[in-house]
Amino acid sequence: MTATGAVLARPSVSGGGARLLPQVVLAVICGGYAAGAVLGWGSPELAVVMGDFGLSAAALAAAASCLWYGRRHSGRMRPAWLLFAASSAMAALGNGVWGWYEVVLGRTVPTPSAADFCFLLFAPPAIVGMLVLAKRPVTRAGWICLALDAWLIAGSLVTLSWSLALAHTGQTGADGGSVARRALSLAYPLLDIVLVSMVIVLHFRRASGNRSTINTAIAAFALTVLCDALFTSPMLREHYRSGQILDAGWFAGSLLLAYAPWVARREAAEAPPPVRRTAQPTRPIAGSLGALAPYLAAAVCTLGILFNVMDGRPIDGVVLFTACAVVLALVVRQAIMLLDNITLTQELAQKENHFRSLVQSSSDVIMIAAPTGILRYVSPAASGVYGRDADELVGSELASLIHPEDLGSVVHEVRRFLAASPGEEPTTRIECRFRSGSGDWLNVESTINRHHGGLIFNSRDVTERVRLQAQLQHNAEHDPLTDLPNRALFTKRVRHAVAGRRRTDAGTAVLFIDLDGFKAVNDTVGHQAGDELLVQAARRLQESVRSGSGDCAARLGGDEFAALIVGDGDGAAGDRECRILEIADRLRARLSQPYKVEAGTEVRVAASIGVAFAEPGISPGALMRNADLAMYRAKAGGKNRVELYAPQMQAEVARRAEVATRLRAALHDGEFVLLHQPVVELASGRITAVAAQARWRSAQGILFTPAEFLRVADNGRGGGDEAARAAELARWMLEAAVEQAAQRRRDGHSVPVCVRLPAGRLVDKSMPPKSVETLLALHGLPSGSLILELTDSGPRMALEELEHRLGALRRLGVRIALDGFGSGYAAIRSLRRLPIDVLKLDPGLVEGVLESSRLHKITSGLLRIAGDLGMQSIAEGVDLPEQLVTLRGMGCTHAQGMAFSGPLDEHRLRRALARGAYPVPRSDAPLLVGGALAVRHGGHGGLHGPRRTESHTHPPTRSNTETPVPPT
Repeated sequence: MTATGAVLARPSVSGGGARLLPQVVLAVICGGYAAGAVLGWGSPELAVVMGDFGLSAAALAAAASCLWYGRRHSGRMRPAWLLFAASSAMAALGNGVWGWYEVVLGRTVPTPSAADFCFLLFAPPAIVGMLVLAKRPVTRAGWICLALDAWLIAGSLVTLSWSLALAHTGQTGADGGSVARRALSLAYPLLDIVLVSMVIVLHFRRASGNRSTINTAIAAFALTVLCDALFTSPMLREHYRSGQILDAGWFAGSLLLAYAPWVARREAAEAPPPVRRTAQPTRPIAGSLGALAPYLAAAVCTLGILFNVMDGRPIDGVVLFTACAVVLALVVRQAIMLLDNITLTQELAQKENHFRSLVQSSSDVIMIAAPTGILRYVSPAASGVYGRDADELVGSELASLIHPEDLGSVVHEVRRFLAASPGEEPTTRIECRFRSGSGDWLNVESTINRHHGGLIFNSRDVTERVRLQAQLQHNAEHDPLTDLPNRALFTKRVRHAVAGRRRTDAGTAVLFIDLDGFKAVNDTVGHQAGDELLVQAARRLQESVRSGSGDCAARLGGDEFAALIVGDGDGAAGDRECRILEIADRLRARLSQPYKVEAGTEVRVAASIGVAFAEPGISPGALMRNADLAMYRAKAGGKNRVELYAPQMQAEVARRAEVATRLRAALHDGEFVLLHQPVVELASGRITAVAAQARWRSAQGILFTPAEFLRVADNGRGGGDEAARAAELARWMLEAAVEQAAQRRRDGHSVPVCVRLPAGRLVDKSMPPKSVETLLALHGLPSGSLILELTDSGPRMALEELEHRLGALRRLGVRIALDGFGSGYAAIRSLRRLPIDVLKLDPGLVEGVLESSRLHKITSGLLRIAGDLGMQSIAEGVDLPEQLVTLRGMGCTHAQGMAFSGPLDEHRLRRALARGAYPVPRSDAPLLVGGALAVRHGGHGGLHGPRRTESHTHPPTRSNTETPVPPT
């Protein structure tokens, strides 16, 4: 039995064979016992042993199995298994006592005996355990109905059994049997009847969980009761011997009860995760038993009475009493059922009214459609949502109300939903357009549920939401000012054009457009006028692209626009290129026409256009980058022009990026050095100042000018990293120049130093306040020894802040020079507003002063303006002696350039300062001089010390080859 229990206790594993193994073992054991009983076990002695102690062992196994499971598992069913263990223990003890008499003592079991006492105690725990397994009623009426159901079954069985056999058993025999023996003969069948009643009740009222376990326990007790009933029959009891086939039934019943807990364990292991459900109150009368029990009980009682009448016996008092009790229970039961039905009807009507109110008051439309698609029910909300009466919609086909373009997707989704499992997908959702009463199409969102083979549609009008989503989508992909596609949508369309291009679509091009001079319109006329200009430009651009051909115009931001021209594949590559360039040039001319903006003001802007063609395999990002490069090349080439992308443009960008990276590292690693070019007074040839210039020492030790970097550093318009590098270079130049000038002054060379500094640096918020004053004090350099050459004083510069800052510096003795004078409007504007001491002529004015009479007059006029304002002037880039003579005749006071010396390193500079002067060529021709310049500051004349009016005799001018110039 231990091995058998181990096999039954083996946990189930995946696979049908593993799950069937315990049942197969159980069937083999029971079949073997039955075969042994049929064959007589080979000997009478072995038959008695197996009939007594075999049954005791089987019942003991059931008791141990139920007790072990009940102690290890908690829950509502735990008391039932403990009671079943006690019931099986009584059966095991009774069979053991029976075997003691027959096997050990070798005599017949007396009646009554201790075995009868144990067998009688088998039924009560089993009956109570059955009640525990049954589904518990939730109301008092439910408990009453449960008791009545049990009595109806028990009473009908008592009536039938008494009529058939129990009446004869209960009568006093001829031998005058004892009362105890007659009571015992009645107790066995009565307890079996009660147990059968509980088995039947449990069958109809078993709990929803662990059904296999409960069914196994029911089968075990049903088999036991059946064997008890057969044993009670006088015919079988007279010929009963231990070890016969009747014992096989008891043996199988005990093993089934032993196996029942392991069915529960296997179900717990294989059960899916529990689904949380809302608890529903259980009705007092439910299930098939509630409907059939009264009539079945009445039929059984009638059958018992008829049997007595047909047998010719008078109506037995027990039968009459039991029948009356059954009828009374039936009346009470029917009364309770009637009251329950009345309550149920009232609740049903109340719930129906409640749900009808919900459906009729709901703003959503509820429709029930048959499997054929015909609408069976439509809620009254349809009149408010769809503008159609519910009665009008009932009976119509749902497909006739859905937009034809949406019908296919709706049918596909409905079919997929109906094919899916209801447990996995209880609902689905669709969106479609629904025809309203006015004939318009409404956007409708519907939740679909299954309903008796049909479908329930819970629909709501979402037209406003769909419109809002469409508007938000439009706003996210279009420019709010011009309503043109923005960069995101334009990139998407370029991607579609490039990815979907066929071989016949060759010639697709992207145009990047920038409006030249737009910032000036904002500054002069105002931002409102600038917005009007952008709107008109967008309209012109939109009118210039082909509609319906896939072409697209967009605004990328600011004054930058773009256009996508989809190729048609006609003609050769050269013809397509000429056609696109012709379109771009017409667009340039169209955008360059005058615009009438606020208050009728007419303004003009130009257009720089870059064109890039979509080559095979190019990505949208690369195509747009190529067009952007071509546009910047058009702006750099003079603006108001069309430029076609060429591969060398990308190479140039890469080269500039590489140079910028190298220069960034050079600036960080201290590879820049400072050279100085002498500034010479033309009247005397004296070195009155030195101009600091930065040079980059390469890895080979050669000094050269990083033209691209210095250009960014000079104008400060590079933006981003370039602007940061320009600011860092300007800071380094100022610090290095002041430090070296202080060292030269300590060595006896008191010559001012000119440092080129972007004007924006002086008003930059990131620059520490009074940084120039702090630097001069740190190195002990007098403020009169520093000349700041301002660059980049453009029209957008905040002149008020700059004027205040320059005034504070001049009060300390720092002199201010305006660099690049004569190169544009910004110089005149700065000259009018800022406190300037020195004007530096732009090298472009000096270069052609000998060849061009027009340029000669312009330069002469600018120098006369400087003289009239009492300012000193420096001509930059003077390389020829003839230029010196001409400029001095025009009134220029100072000059720097290769005519005297190039930029010098510190050693050669000190040698030049020790010499003190350069020879200045003389001319016998009358000179156009502007007269002696007045001294601006007390104690300071010219660029260095007081001006001397006496004449000097200069030696002949040396050639450029004699001037010490370091490699540049």
